Amino acid sequence: METESQPVVHSEHRINYPKFLWRLIVQATEGRPLYYAWMTFLTALALVGANAWAQQIESGMITTNMTDQVSWGLYIANFTFLVGLAAGAVMMVIPAYVYRDRDMHDVVIVGELLAIAAITMCLMFVVADLGRPDRFWHMIPGLGRFHWPMSMLTWDVIVLNGYLLLNLHICGYLLYTRFLNRRPNPAWYVPFVFLSIVWAISIHTVTAFLYQGLGGRPFWNTALLAPRFIVSAFVTGPAFIILTLQILRHTLGLQVTDKPIATLMGVLRITVLLNLFMLASELFTQFYTGGTHVTAAEYLFFGTHGKNELVPWIWSSITMNVIAAMLLLHPGAGTKRWLLNTACVLVFFGVWIEKGMGLIVPGFVPSTLHELVEYAPSMNEWKITVGVWAAGLLVYTIALKVALPVLTGKISLSGTSNTAAKP
Repeated sequence: METESQPVVHSEHRINYPKFLWRLIVQATEGRPLYYAWMTFLTALALVGANAWAQQIESGMITTNMTDQVSWGLYIANFTFLVGLAAGAVMMVIPAYVYRDRDMHDVVIVGELLAIAAITMCLMFVVADLGRPDRFWHMIPGLGRFHWPMSMLTWDVIVLNGYLLLNLHICGYLLYTRFLNRRPNPAWYVPFVFLSIVWAISIHTVTAFLYQGLGGRPFWNTALLAPRFIVSAFVTGPAFIILTLQILRHTLGLQVTDKPIATLMGVLRITVLLNLFMLASELFTQFYTGGTHVTAAEYLFFGTHGKNELVPWIWSSITMNVIAAMLLLHPGAGTKRWLLNTACVLVFFGVWIEKGMGLIVPGFVPSTLHELVEYAPSMNEWKITVGVWAAGLLVYTIALKVALPVLTGKISLSGTSNTAAKP
């Protein structure tokens, strides 16, 4: 009987795909006035960014402040940060599936959807940095020409797109089976979940290797770069998810216990201190040993020869990270939500500066010809950056809006809740 019923299940799945998609579209376009206001706000920002990108395509990269000396700027800075944010989302998966934490298991979808939105923004920033979007095909394995397997850029393209496909499969399969009021088959998603844990580490490791393998950029030539990337990813990911869970509590009425937030806060307390420790280790190596390779670090932290564009950026980052660490270690952080939320916001923006403007730009200053050409993002670059972030938040908001009602049983094929089939 089991072998005879199997084709019926597959046929039913095919029949219900259009209905499943239609219910998701309806759910994404319905909501309270606050939801419409938020989506209108994000759409307006995304359109501003799209207009700025159109101007950049028309006029060329002259609309940016990047030069031959500083060829990576705000776009790649955000790309680097967002790769870490996508990797940090795995902090929801590890306790849920490896340590079988039931409380984390119930909200793990929040982290997986964050990974999808973050990788989407990563790809958008790469396209913006290419200048001409028609050049994107050069980065597609099989179509573009790569120096395979030595090119780290090739590996970066593969791991980022692979991580995106993994999370799309996991989320899509769990949502569809829940919509059908069926218990998901572990063979179809559990192996992919464990693979995503390893893959999440790989995406940020490969990104770090992309930088530290460039011998002409001594500022990036440190063995600590990859570990710092992983640690900082486990700072921003939990910080963003903690804020998201609390927002979902107040806006969608999501039933979230304090256990997942407490678990993520425990992770955050450790990773924030590790991040600061690794930064201190880097500074000791660079400034204590001295030499010509310390010029980029001197320019970043203190300025050199009257050039000090990045000094306010990096010291603001360090201040934010230190204050966030103090707030997280405060005994009241577990009970006073304003302390925890303030720490999460500070550490999020602190790491954004540290891994963005505090890492990418000083790698180019001074140049390989010892030229001190400074860089500050143009207004057009800021508009595109804001537009990409708005588009990413649109993706994340819509994903949460359609996923949570399906997983809680409010949206199903039969229209009734079936808690027994909850993934």
